[in-house]
Amino acid sequence: MEDLSGIPGAESWTTVEPVLKGWSSDRKFYVQDQAGRRLLLRLSAGNTYHRKQQEYEGIQRFNGLDFPMSRAVDFGLCGVGEDGEQSVYMLLTWVDGVPLEECLPGLPPEEQYRLGAEAGRILKQMHIIPVEEELPHWEADMQSKILSRIREYEDCPYHLEGDQQVTAFVRENIGLIHNVEKVYHHGDFHVGNLIYTPEGKIGVIDFNRWDIGDYAEEFYKLQIFDREWSIPFAAGKLEGYFGGPPPEAFWKRQALYVAYTSLYSIKWSIPYGAADIQDMMDRCRLALKDYDNFRIYIPRWYPGTDSNILSKRLK
Repeated sequence: MEDLSGIPGAESWTTVEPVLKGWSSDRKFYVQDQAGRRLLLRLSAGNTYHRKQQEYEGIQRFNGLDFPMSRAVDFGLCGVGEDGEQSVYMLLTWVDGVPLEECLPGLPPEEQYRLGAEAGRILKQMHIIPVEEELPHWEADMQSKILSRIREYEDCPYHLEGDQQVTAFVRENIGLIHNVEKVYHHGDFHVGNLIYTPEGKIGVIDFNRWDIGDYAEEFYKLQIFDREWSIPFAAGKLEGYFGGPPPEAFWKRQALYVAYTSLYSIKWSIPYGAADIQDMMDRCRLALKDYDNFRIYIPRWYPGTDSNILSKRLK
């Protein structure tokens, strides 16, 4: 059992259950107190205090917006572990509902599209928040990061047929990352971190990968996750964000981000074993198919196979 001493009100908690879902290194718990209030407790190592404090402040920033999401309740240090160090705790409101990825495929295509459009409008709200930080070297740093990760992929033992055309595409188009609009990212905004609320709305959770960057970069996981779960949702998310079809400049940068992350994900998956490596290779193959080995920059699945649904534009 975790040592929760130091968390105000913890003595009134009647339920503390582990939440095992997700890739985060945080230890997560569903909490309910005597008054019936439902909360999410996240615990992390004491040496993450500064980073977690920034995350908590980022959540508070997003909490100024009006949609269902995890809301900041409390933050600080608690307990003492076996190593003699305290843990960082973050207490957030619990978002009621079911994981969107569990129910989305069973919903009618029209509802999948509607939820995607709602998710896109939510993401747009998040991106409109003015960025306070000055990041004069962001573009140069991002270009360097992308090229470095392409080299890491080339040096790893797993490769796909046709990958040389993809690496060439990345190198030839790296200059597209120039003078981009920088926004606050959720950092992991896809079906796996969205909730289908009892009211039929989109709820947003898991802000632990937040950062600042190109607004277009936030969309590369649309290809990796959303497109696999639901093409109507993926198309709706794009059109909800842009209020219609995305502009050409977006598609070109999106293709660049998808190309490099699809290849790098193979190298990234190596420590997790053969099953994850195969999964990432399959996802990369799908991206290469969708983008015709990156001979095109608008994926074949857009606007989708059901033109009666996906040709709808938001009023």
